[in-house]
Amino acid sequence: MLDREGDTHPYQQISAIIRSRVATLSPGDPVASEAEIQREFGVARTTARRAIRVLRDEGLIHTVQGGGTFVGALNEAPRVSRKIPLYQHIAADLAQRIMAGELRPRRPIPGETALLQQHDVARETIRRAMALLREQGWIYTVPQRGSYVAPEELWPKRS
Repeated sequence: MLDREGDTHPYQQISAIIRSRVATLSPGDPVASEAEIQREFGVARTTARRAIRVLRDEGLIHTVQGGGTFVGALNEAPRVSRKIPLYQHIAADLAQRIMAGELRPRRPIPGETALLQQHDVARETIRRAMALLREQGWIYTVPQRGSYVAPEELWPKRS
């Protein structure tokens, strides 16, 4: 529980809580994401980010862009690498939903916020997934309106 009235900044309190949790974990184990910290402690993303940065600067954790935050320094973590990047996995999931008819042509796809909550990743990861879907022809974006499923004749050829 955070002491919001005390003299210690919330990000310092959060980093102390996570520091104690990290002490019970092994190198390479995942640490709470910024989004999870936001939800658990009811703080802004910048506060969560500062708490993570404190621990990263101390060398207790490391972050892999699009992959998560893990215990230990990057070079000492026996982490199993992902076969495909997370944004590609998210794009493939959305493409599968389109092919299955769950997301229909010329209808909106879930917004950034909904996808952030569903996949519990950074905004940039969702944006990369959306860019990939646009490149492949699955979706198109209308400025100030959102992104929509492309007409079926524009979808990539499936083998």
